[in-house]
Amino acid sequence: MYKLPLKTMYIDLNSCFATIEQQARPMLRGRPVAVTNRLTPNACIVAASYEAKALGIKVGMRRMEAERISKDVVFVETEPDKYIFVHKKLRKIMEDYAPDVVMKSIDEGVLNLALSPEHIQNMPNPKLVAEIKDRLKNEVGSYMRCNIGISSNRFLAKLAAELHKPDGYDEITPENQRKIFNKLKLQDLPGINVRMEARLNAVGIFTPLQFLDADEETLVKMVCKSIDGHKWYQRLRGIEVDDWVSDIKSIGRQYVLESCRLTHEQIEARVIHLAEDAGMRLRSRELYARGVYVWAVDYNDIPLHKNILLKDPIHTDADIIRVSRELFKDFPAPLRIIGVTLYKIQDKPQAQLSLEQDKIEQDNKLCKATDTINRRFGDRTIFCADSFGTELVKVKIPFGSTRFL
Repeated sequence: MYKLPLKTMYIDLNSCFATIEQQARPMLRGRPVAVTNRLTPNACIVAASYEAKALGIKVGMRRMEAERISKDVVFVETEPDKYIFVHKKLRKIMEDYAPDVVMKSIDEGVLNLALSPEHIQNMPNPKLVAEIKDRLKNEVGSYMRCNIGISSNRFLAKLAAELHKPDGYDEITPENQRKIFNKLKLQDLPGINVRMEARLNAVGIFTPLQFLDADEETLVKMVCKSIDGHKWYQRLRGIEVDDWVSDIKSIGRQYVLESCRLTHEQIEARVIHLAEDAGMRLRSRELYARGVYVWAVDYNDIPLHKNILLKDPIHTDADIIRVSRELFKDFPAPLRIIGVTLYKIQDKPQAQLSLEQDKIEQDNKLCKATDTINRRFGDRTIFCADSFGTELVKVKIPFGSTRFL
């Protein structure tokens, strides 16, 4: 690790959704809490409190599995408005300390302290961290906790933030990096999954220290077989290579159906609901899509899918619903999961005027008015009549990208 300034701070809210529920409802504090999108036996757990994790309850586990582990688990249905409120509060606190703030997810963010005002840069890191933690408790809630990591790049700062949960604070410096790496496994490093670990193992790299000591040529030519090897070599040495924002390649929604008894018509109504949500997100970024992909999984876990690549890009609800409906019409029922994805995203409409230009402009005006009303008075104040009765298809919590908050 080079002698680079420790100016990157990574903040991660601990067990975010579960902790927010414990903050909002004091009776849940100290109890094992599992947050699910719906209170049904097959619903997946999207967040677990530390008390639940201690019992072996994991994210992704179905409710019925969790109940077999412990009857003491309290199941809570998601309330996205709460989580988005806390996300915005966290972002506001972060922006008071640095002009360059990037939210990596709804509960994680990075600050570039190199651009902070001089009095903040001169503040000792432990004092700065303590102040941010105090503000989180005072401005959001006394039960809120976060982990904070500081290093010279995002990768090492995120790793530092993961070392001592909950409510921890660590720095990774050139002086302590080897000692810290010596206590970790490869999959403890952010971005190292089973597949990447297997690639590293294939060239004799079995520990983070061996990864750190590997020469650049080995990482480029034998492990990654691409420029990613250069990035890993630099990333491990504290050089910033992750300060970029990817283009939006697709926008979609999926939904686990609440019953195996839904008819084709009822499932289609939920497909229309997903199409509306995807369209709203598309338009919120002033984008257009040429591709529409509708997919499903049945109760035998057999995937079904159909897509179309259009000549001209679309972005109105009328067009997205029409295409999605056409793609879905031959899907069987019952189904377990459905999804709608828009792809081939672009930032411009069709280049040539259409013979139906008047209708296109009318649809655009109608969509713009609908979006304005929904933003002001709440999602689905106005919606397609054919998606009536699909209230269970709630707002999706954006675990990853926060572009659409």
